[in-house]
Amino acid sequence: MREYKVVVLGSGGVGKSALTVQFVTGTFIEKYDPTIEDFYRKEIEVDSSPSVLEILDTAGTEQFASMRDLYIKNGQGFILVYSLVNQQSFQDIKPMRDQIVRVKRYEKVPLILVGNKVDLESEREVPSAEGRALAQEWGCPFMETSAKSKTMVDELFAEIVRQMNYASLPEKQDQCCTTCIVQ
Repeated sequence: MREYKVVVLGSGGVGKSALTVQFVTGTFIEKYDPTIEDFYRKEIEVDSSPSVLEILDTAGTEQFASMRDLYIKNGQGFILVYSLVNQQSFQDIKPMRDQIVRVKRYEKVPLILVGNKVDLESEREVPSAEGRALAQEWGCPFMETSAKSKTMVDELFAEIVRQMNYASLPEKQDQCCTTCIVQ
C-alpha cells in the first residue's frame, strides 16, 4: 500500500481543518479554533488502488509561516485552500504556491487549488472563473468544496492522490545520445 504525504495550506479561517476533519472523520467542525499543526492518517482507495494518506493540516496564521518550508520539503502533494467568501485569502495563496515551487525547485508539483465554503454562495467574493483561471495558469486542477455540506471533499482527496500518482510516473527524459552525433 502506497503512502502519500499531503500538505494542506491556506490562510487562517479558510476551512483547512474543516475539510481535513470532514474527510477523515465525516464530521463538520462548527467552531473555528486556529491550528498550529495537526496530523491525520486515512486509508483511501483511488482507482482500485489502496493508499494511505498522511495529511498535515498546517497553521494559516503568519506567525507559523517559518515552519512552512519544512512542511513543503516533506510534502508530496499540496492542497491550496482559499475561502471563496474572502478575496484576501485568494490573494494569500499565490505566494504560498511560489514558496512550494521555490522549496521543491520544480514547477510541476502535485497541487490542487481549492475554493472552499461553496455553501455560502450568497456571500461569494471570488468568482469561480478567477479560481479556474489561476489553476489554469498554474497547470493544476481546480475544485470548489464545502466542508459543511461535504461537497467535493472526498473527490478532492482522491484527486490529490491521482496527481501524486501521475507525478511519480517515469517521464521520458530527453537523453543525449553521444553515438548518434553527426560529425
